[in-house]
Amino acid sequence: MRIVPSLAVIAAVLAAPAPLLAQTAPQFSAQRLSDDIRILSADDFEGRGIATPAEQKVVDYLSRGYAEAGFQPGGDLQADGTRLWTQAVGLNRFQVSNASGRLKVGDWTLPLVQGEQIVMSTRLPAAGNGSGHVMLMNKPLVFVGYGIDAPERSWDDFKDVDVRGKIIVVLVNDADFEAPELDTFGGRAMTYYGRWTYKYEEAARQGAAGVLIVHEDRPASYGWGTVRNSWTAPQFDIVRADPAKERVPVEAWIQRDVAVQLFRQAGLDFEALKVQARQRDFRPVELPGASFSGMYDLASSKIETHNVVARLEGSTWPDETVLYTGHWDHIGVGSPDANGDAIFNGAVDNASGTAALLELARQFGRGPQPKRSVVMISFTAEESGLLGSAYYAANPLYPLETTAGGINIDSANIYGRTTGFSIVGLGHSDLDERTTALVEAQGRTVLPDGGAPAGIYFRSDHFPLAQKGVPMAYGASAGDFRDEPIAARNAARDDYRARRYHQADDEWSADWDYSGQIEDLNVYYEFGRALANSRDWPEWKPGSEFGPARAASADQRPRSQ
Repeated sequence: MRIVPSLAVIAAVLAAPAPLLAQTAPQFSAQRLSDDIRILSADDFEGRGIATPAEQKVVDYLSRGYAEAGFQPGGDLQADGTRLWTQAVGLNRFQVSNASGRLKVGDWTLPLVQGEQIVMSTRLPAAGNGSGHVMLMNKPLVFVGYGIDAPERSWDDFKDVDVRGKIIVVLVNDADFEAPELDTFGGRAMTYYGRWTYKYEEAARQGAAGVLIVHEDRPASYGWGTVRNSWTAPQFDIVRADPAKERVPVEAWIQRDVAVQLFRQAGLDFEALKVQARQRDFRPVELPGASFSGMYDLASSKIETHNVVARLEGSTWPDETVLYTGHWDHIGVGSPDANGDAIFNGAVDNASGTAALLELARQFGRGPQPKRSVVMISFTAEESGLLGSAYYAANPLYPLETTAGGINIDSANIYGRTTGFSIVGLGHSDLDERTTALVEAQGRTVLPDGGAPAGIYFRSDHFPLAQKGVPMAYGASAGDFRDEPIAARNAARDDYRARRYHQADDEWSADWDYSGQIEDLNVYYEFGRALANSRDWPEWKPGSEFGPARAASADQRPRSQ
């Protein structure tokens, strides 16, 4: 069912005053940011789960906010030539229940409890109507190192070993993470080959029956609690013509201690094999006599969720677009934590970024009309694998060829002013230099991409657009805090990373400090304003893997002036 704003929202929008066009200097408000985050992350928004009753509340809230800022609906085009506030995104929904597993080597057996030793999920419909009971019994196990096939790097973890119908055991991240001196995959900076999404995709290409990713905190960049909360919730995927070619029946993580025990029972040394897996000449290792059995009940259905899209038409080149993006969704309602809290409010991730988009819209709406069109997209289904942005990238409402570039905002700074600003994916495009000039004008320093080892560049909504060639910037506050109490600010930031990320404790607090976020918002605003009023077409730097996609459409863009 297509979600559109309710009649109450439409009435409120019609009654709203026109934006104040005379004022041009950005006037970002900490109070408005706090109010938006508080409302969007309140318990009655139920963790902003997609395709739940809470989604209508999010659509209403954002549509009203964008309209009051002076933007117009920018979503799906209707027969009468008008647009909705939303872009419908069709997905398959997969709910695994009653999952259990077993590892066996000879007479040794280890039961696998869902959420404890293993987290098992799938994005492959069951035979027939897509739902049912799925069983994989006594499947042989093969350790394939990092599970990477990268011909451009002369790297093949599979060699000529046939893994069809088998369960592959893989390491998270890529081969350089623990040995950056090898520089096979660019050092400590994770490539897409290190992401869990790639591991599952490659397993399907190889014909495997399933994947067991060995979880380790540092290479994954998050703890087991994040795995448990993220993959025991319903999973989603775009509708695929032949899903069996792109998905496997079992997508699972196992605890590191489980892997060590399994390898020992099979007469193998897990740590020694990890070291071997960092070399090009590594070959897959079958675990002698070892097998995996798993079963679960699967409820599969097709659902519709929505990107929220708002547009401020350009005065001179309205068919050229500057994007601001950030996801509105979070995990929703899950299993209760130790305090009995089952609502994953997602205040920082990403009510904070959603509030930032509303504030940016307010500033653009009250200023002079930009020459290029400015489009705000609040994406759905980021937590399900960047699916809302992937859908937009595959089905753009505004041509990607004439989208000049954009900025993505995910998990904003709520701790205070910092000395630096980190550009995620630094070195990919000339957006780096544009951003650097604005940051340095504030007296701050651009810092190296601190999220590179964790593959942060591949974990937010700019990435599907970059894959299609659109230059996208992504960055935020970093470095030391500038204002006392510095120790308390560091403790709060560390506490979020260790205890609140993807947990029920990611909740709004009245004592947050938005001064650092407002500095970032000034960077984002001036970046977009300059791009929207220029004839510039940002470019990918030589050697970036995203450059060829952009170059293919060069003849569809006017030359920079």
